[in-house]
Amino acid sequence: MTNFQSDIEAVSRIGAIPNILEVVCRSTGMGFAAVARVTRDRWIACAVRDEINFGLQPGGELQVETTICDEIRDTGKLVVIDHVTEDAAFCNHPTPKMYGFQSYISVPILRTDGSFFGTLCAIDPQPARVNTPETIGMFKLFAELIGFHLEAQEQIELSETALTDERQTAVLREQFIAVLGHDLRNPLNAISGGAEVLLRMPLEESAKSMAMTVKRSAVRMSGLIENLMDFARGRLGGGIAIDRKLEQDLQSVLEQAVAELRIIWPGRVIDCDFDLKQPVACDAPRIAQMFSNLLGNALTHGDPAGPVQATVRSSEQGFELSVANRGEPIPAGDLDRLFQPFSRSKIEGSREGLGLGLYIASEIARAHEGSLEVSSSPDETRFTFMMPASDVATAAGTN
Repeated sequence: MTNFQSDIEAVSRIGAIPNILEVVCRSTGMGFAAVARVTRDRWIACAVRDEINFGLQPGGELQVETTICDEIRDTGKLVVIDHVTEDAAFCNHPTPKMYGFQSYISVPILRTDGSFFGTLCAIDPQPARVNTPETIGMFKLFAELIGFHLEAQEQIELSETALTDERQTAVLREQFIAVLGHDLRNPLNAISGGAEVLLRMPLEESAKSMAMTVKRSAVRMSGLIENLMDFARGRLGGGIAIDRKLEQDLQSVLEQAVAELRIIWPGRVIDCDFDLKQPVACDAPRIAQMFSNLLGNALTHGDPAGPVQATVRSSEQGFELSVANRGEPIPAGDLDRLFQPFSRSKIEGSREGLGLGLYIASEIARAHEGSLEVSSSPDETRFTFMMPASDVATAAGTN
């Protein structure tokens, strides 16, 4: 479909157009009225009322250079002629002679952004009294109405296109998550299970070491898949969803996360200080995921010879979880983008992973209406999640 066919259809969808053209003809006594699409190269009738057998139908075309509408497109000013023969400006103009009219009025149709669409025009072979404030005001009002409807239609079409795109994105999201959750996770579980079986068998140390490497790699890959799934849900689905409940034994959930990391990082020291004096209203698995991501980040980028220190506290003032490690500080230029997806520090040896762990952690913090902040100095790098008591109390009261 050409743009002009689209314009013709757009005008035809404006239900008031036939009535507008009828009112124009009856109020002015003129026999032909039209809504025209006018460009630098084309003049095309989009809607027509013809009582004088002028011969144009919707889709009919005039050579644009032979029309006065072409001049209106350039100037943006309306043209009104009561009687061509007596009009000093148009008595010798070639257009009235070519098309055989004596009375003429044409006003520009503008979209709401000011761009030119075409004209609302009328002609008649007989003189007519059209150069009056009432007639000119009526034409301007009708032209504004047409321009408004055209703009509204374009906005509706854009919204429908956007809605279609969103539906397609939703389908893509579900397909992507299905691939991650099933097609990749199932064989990975088989690999992990096989490694566990091997570790229970009487193997030589070299074979045990290899099985442990396979097990660690499988656990790490599982974490990457979880982060990718959360990223897909968060970016394509409107954020990470949480199920917030009053958790009486959050410490055991977090200790399980620590135990899993100690298996993956044997020989590394993870010191934990738990002081949970109050139950915490949270999504415990998500808090554990955030905790694991922060610990994994510290183990990956911290000083291998130094301990990773975790502190978890809850009180009447709120809930706080922090993870600290020694090592080279994070460059100041990296701090601002540290929680962006696929962002990694430029510190040597920090190329492991997809750069989603801290992003997912920050999204979990945001979903809990808390804050996740980072500070880094030559002494230590520390990530701290805080959830005020007011948020804890509010969430607890709703569950």
